[in-house]
Amino acid sequence: MATTSPRMREPTYFILAALQDEPLHGYAIIKQAEALSHGRVSLATGTLYTALDRLTGEGYVHVVNEEVVNGRARRSYALTPEGRGALRVEATRMAEAAGLVINRAARPEVGLA
Repeated sequence: MATTSPRMREPTYFILAALQDEPLHGYAIIKQAEALSHGRVSLATGTLYTALDRLTGEGYVHVVNEEVVNGRARRSYALTPEGRGALRVEATRMAEAAGLVINRAARPEVGLA
């Protein structure tokens, strides 16, 4: 029997998706996740940094730059290869699940008795 990884929560998915193309700092991650999710994911700053700490601990993201801007530390984060793989696995899982519904909807006679 194949083992599956646990389903990724939607905010986590969109944080990782926001980092697909380039490293981003926190505010840019918030805006990109919101844009990619068409407004479904609206991250509070505290929620984002808690998630980034967890994702760093899991090896999915890492800090690539830290600078001080207007007296405040600004960190930029990037996906690790493990994070990119986890994002791809979750995207594939969601696509397969959606395909079950979409393909069935295209054949309305299926399931009718």
